Amino acid sequence: MLHKCNKEEEIRGPNRSEAPSIGGPDEAYMKDIVALHRAEFEEYPQIVATAPGVAKLLGEQTPSAEGLVLAAAISFDVSVGISERRDSSLRFFAADLGERKRTGVATLKFKKEDRWANFPKAVLERFGRLGSATRGLNITIAGEVPMGLGFASSSALLLATTMALKSHFGVTLRNEEVADFACKSESEFFGIQGRVDDFLISGCSTPHAATIVDLRNARRHSLPFFDGDWAVVLTDSKVPRLSVVNEDSQRDASVRQVLAILDPSGRKSLRDFAPEEIEELMGQLPESVRRRALHLSEEHRRVKEAEEALVSGDRVAFGKILARSHTSLRNLYEVSCPEIDWLQKRAMETEGILCSRLTGSGFGGCTVSIMKRDAVDEYRRRLDEYERIFGFRPTVHETGLEGSMRVID
Repeated sequence: MLHKCNKEEEIRGPNRSEAPSIGGPDEAYMKDIVALHRAEFEEYPQIVATAPGVAKLLGEQTPSAEGLVLAAAISFDVSVGISERRDSSLRFFAADLGERKRTGVATLKFKKEDRWANFPKAVLERFGRLGSATRGLNITIAGEVPMGLGFASSSALLLATTMALKSHFGVTLRNEEVADFACKSESEFFGIQGRVDDFLISGCSTPHAATIVDLRNARRHSLPFFDGDWAVVLTDSKVPRLSVVNEDSQRDASVRQVLAILDPSGRKSLRDFAPEEIEELMGQLPESVRRRALHLSEEHRRVKEAEEALVSGDRVAFGKILARSHTSLRNLYEVSCPEIDWLQKRAMETEGILCSRLTGSGFGGCTVSIMKRDAVDEYRRRLDEYERIFGFRPTVHETGLEGSMRVID
C-alpha cells in the first residue's frame, strides 16, 4: 500500500543544476551514473538509487516444493538515475549497452522491441495506476550485475527503479514493501510470476549478511555471514545454454508425481516429507523422478543445517554443506555439466577456498565460490587449464558481500 509523505517527510530532489551529494561508502560507482546521466541529458539526476545482485547458495531449485532459499546480496549493483522533464516524454538510456528508448507517460505498454526499457516502464505503470502522476522523466540505467546468469539483474533494476520513483513521488515504503511493489510490477506488466525471493534478498539485505526466504509464505530472515576478508567469486562457464523451460517443467512434473503417492489429498508440499520417505518410493516411480524429488527434500534440510552452521560460526561445516549440495545437483537433480563440475572441483582443490557450487538453473551457467581474497589470483591461474581442455575461457567476476539497496537524492 502506498502512503504519501506528510510535509515534514516530503522528499525533494536537488536543484537540477546541482549534483547529488555523494560520499562515503556510496563511492565512485554512484558518481559514475551521475556523470553518465549528465552527459546524456545535459543535467544532473535528481535522484540516484541502487539495488544489488543476488548470489544463490542453496535451495534455488525448490519453488515447486515450497522450499527454503539461502542467498546473499553481492556488491555488484544496478543503478538508476532520474530527472524530471518539462514535457510528458520518457527517455531511457542504458549506459552499459549504449542504447536508448523512448515513450510517453500516457503510453506505458509492454513492447517486445523495448526489451530492457520494459522494466522501468513496469514500475512507472504501476505507480500511475495507484495514483502517482508524473511529468516526463529522463532515466539512466547502469549496472555491474552479470546479466542472464541468474544473479537477479532484472529484479535489481526493478527495485532500483522503484526506490528512485518512490522518492520522486514522495511515497513512503518500507524495504519489504518496495520488494513487494517491484515484484508485483513485474508480474502485472509482463504477465508472469516473478520470484519473490530475488526481490526480498536484494531489497532487504544488509552488508555481510545472508538471507533465508521461505517460499511457502515469502517470509525472510537474516543470518550472520562472511566479513570483508572473504570474496564471492562468480565464474561463468561460458557453456551455451538452450532454454531450460522444458527441463524445469519436467522437474516440476516430478514433484507432482511424487506427491500423488505421498499425499493423495493434495494438501501438503514436498517439503513436508523427509528424504527417508522419498527413499522408500524406490520401484514405485521412474528412478529419475524419485532422485529429483530426493534432491529437493534433502536441499530443504541442507538449508536448515547451513543456518545452524552460520549461527554457530562453523564455516567448515557450512562449506561441506554446499559441497554436498553440488554433488546432489549433479547426481540427483541432473542439472550440472562437465565444465561446471570441473570448475567446482578445481576450486575445492585450491587453498583458501571454502566452498564452490553450481548456482542458478544449471545446464551450464555459473559457479559461486567463497574464498579468501588472497586466494583469488591462484584460482584464476588454475583456470588456464580449463581453456586448454574445453576450448574456451570462463569469465571470473570477483565481488563481495557489501550489497544493499539505497537511494541518494
